[in-house]
Amino acid sequence: MPSTDAWWSALALVLVIEGLLPMLAPQRWRELFRQILQLQDGQIRFFGVFSVLLGLIILWWLG
Repeated sequence: MPSTDAWWSALALVLVIEGLLPMLAPQRWRELFRQILQLQDGQIRFFGVFSVLLGLIILWWLG
């Protein structure tokens, strides 16, 4: 079982990556957010499922 430090490191990395666009280009981030709000629920779910599957594949590949 992975150590607790690995989970906290992974969470920290997610927060760093998620914060890059609003920090470096807040206007572009705002535009992207407006576009996301216009998507249908099914489209947002598709991106969510795709992200989860891609993350699982990467974890499997690294493991």
